Amino acid sequence: MMVGVLKEIKTAEDRVSMTPAGVEVMTGKGHRVLVESLAGVGSGFSDQNYQSAGGEIVATPAEIFARAQLVMHVKEPQPSEYGLIRAGQVVFTYFHFAASEQLTLAMVKTGAVAIAYETITDPDGTLPLLTPMSEVAGRMAAQQAAKYSERAQGGRGILLGGVPGVAPATVLVLGGGVVGTHAARMACGLGAKVYLLEINLNRL
Repeated sequence: MMVGVLKEIKTAEDRVSMTPAGVEVMTGKGHRVLVESLAGVGSGFSDQNYQSAGGEIVATPAEIFARAQLVMHVKEPQPSEYGLIRAGQVVFTYFHFAASEQLTLAMVKTGAVAIAYETITDPDGTLPLLTPMSEVAGRMAAQQAAKYSERAQGGRGILLGGVPGVAPATVLVLGGGVVGTHAARMACGLGAKVYLLEINLNRL
């Protein structure tokens, strides 16, 4: 199969849908992988890294959409890409269709096969492609809370972990799902006094 890895064009999105290690696995199984030039730069991977792993660097997203049977993104296709998607082509990404009627209708019109990362489910009901992103979101939430508690950021000048003679901050996390659990763990790691509110007792 010909697989295409696109550079993200959504504002402030620096992730990449496949690392060089992933390319090496795919090519080792007999697939060809096209990687848009600079696709991995925001995540610390150079074009040379992808070439060394067996990927083929291409200059434009149009070439990837024209040649690849399976196209991979991190975020949903942007309006400038709708016209490049072919009928029958598999597009694999975080779609979040419920949030955008425009995107949903556009993808239906293309006739492509849209596989949303966030809907892939393991036999036990877990979401293996959504969980890692939720873990990152939870940890980042705690870091951002610490940042915006600083006076320089408009906060009250609170240090989450406290110092000798100054009590640590109290952090309240609403919800004990993946995001909430990781936010609570991160805040605990920073030394804060953490409360977690959750109505599902099995999560506590």
